[in-house]
Amino acid sequence: MKKRHDYALTVKWTGNQGTGTSHYRAFERSHTISINNKPDIYGSSDPAFRGDRSKYNPEELFLSSLSSCHMLWYLHLCSEAHIIVTDYKDNATGIMEENANGSGQFSEVSLNPIVTVTKEEMVAKAKALHTKANELCFIANSVNFKVRHNSRCIVKEA
Repeated sequence: MKKRHDYALTVKWTGNQGTGTSHYRAFERSHTISINNKPDIYGSSDPAFRGDRSKYNPEELFLSSLSSCHMLWYLHLCSEAHIIVTDYKDNATGIMEENANGSGQFSEVSLNPIVTVTKEEMVAKAKALHTKANELCFIANSVNFKVRHNSRCIVKEA
């Protein structure tokens, strides 16, 4: 039996400058993402689409969802395998391609985690667990392109 998890949030457009969407340049792309009992996230579109570069855009949030979901599964699997991770940093990258009609899609995402473990003998298994984490990641399982993994593992004894 499948377990079901429901999520809810509110996205509110805050970019009306007085004339609504009367023309393409008449409105800001600013919006607020609100989730009960959490700080708001201030969003906009990518600057290429008239957005505010000081705010998060949907493409960045999408990429961060893939990266953080992978990390959380990976850390879970490492703890079960008795691999002690003391640091994890991912410099994730993604490519979105625009179509002639203005639509677009991500064609590629690369996760580039740098993982620090406490013992040399943990390295091989630590590297291998990225594959399992990808198989389990809810977000990676929801996309229609391959998520690449270019991981590095560093040993820093405790």
